[in-house]
Amino acid sequence: MTLAIDPSETSAPAAVPLSDLVARDAREFGVYARTGGWAFALMVARSVRPGGQTAGETPKVSAKEFAELAGCSPERVMRYYKAWDRAADDGLVPHFEALQPGQDVELPDSDVWLSYYVSRNSATSERGTAIAQAAEAEGIRPTKALEVAENPTALRAAILADPSTARAARSALLDRLKEDPDLQAELARDVVRTDDLKKAVATESRAADRIGYVRQIAESGQIRTPAGQTVDAPAVLREEAERHLSLIDELEDGEDTGEWATEAYDTMRSLVAETVEADPELRVQEQRTKFYSSLQKATRAFEELTFDDAQDFYEDDMVQRLEELQQAIGTCLSALRGARGSRPQGSSARAE
Repeated sequence: MTLAIDPSETSAPAAVPLSDLVARDAREFGVYARTGGWAFALMVARSVRPGGQTAGETPKVSAKEFAELAGCSPERVMRYYKAWDRAADDGLVPHFEALQPGQDVELPDSDVWLSYYVSRNSATSERGTAIAQAAEAEGIRPTKALEVAENPTALRAAILADPSTARAARSALLDRLKEDPDLQAELARDVVRTDDLKKAVATESRAADRIGYVRQIAESGQIRTPAGQTVDAPAVLREEAERHLSLIDELEDGEDTGEWATEAYDTMRSLVAETVEADPELRVQEQRTKFYSSLQKATRAFEELTFDDAQDFYEDDMVQRLEELQQAIGTCLSALRGARGSRPQGSSARAE
């Protein structure tokens, strides 16, 4: 049995007539998607009279009247007004005087909008202007920088949660410290009052000093002996210093240089000691320099002793220790006199 099927029952449902309201919304959405805030700025530019014009000269209204009709603040209207004004000065859009209510013009791309529009009142302040200028120098939109500046809690949250944000903040802070002595002092106080930071600074300072020691040898070609002499570094020693420096310089940013600095420093110290030991003349001069340095320190320490009020602090132990010191000095004198007597005739008592 064949069933007869009415063709009308299988056809697609009849299309619902497109609402004019829906079509209008779609068109307006498309305009905004292409132009961003320019669409709203145009409404302000063609409806708000520019400064200097009176109500009788133009059908346009004041920013205050426009804001009342729009149900928003005059300040918000003026932000769009000023954005259009800046763009007109740059030749992107017509000036206010060339526009009439209801007039349409070709609008710039939406990507350009945020370069002219500042959505926050703080942007007009001295602080806001400085932030906007810094943002432009960094190649970012001023509105982004202003938004961050007005929400320090959000900035703190991002720094705490995200290592890359923390590194960016650290880099910016270091740049700021170069020009802000007050901030330098505040940060220094924070560091010395925080034990963990104080230890970290001491560790990094020690590493920097050790790297500086190696770098000085590589760049100047001279070494400083343990006794304080400055002499020319052997070629092999200087090459070793350069090798260690190249390894340190190749480290990635953020890598710990502490172990590398310690290894380089210890290696160079050992090589310096070997250099001194391998040169008889230098070894003797090193011993002589050490002796004079120690003698100078001992002399200075003894000269600082005062006995004007000895009766007030006298103890038997003081006399005993001075007698022991006197015996040690006597032994030292005997050794030196003996050494002088055994020197060949004509030899110098002290190398110049």
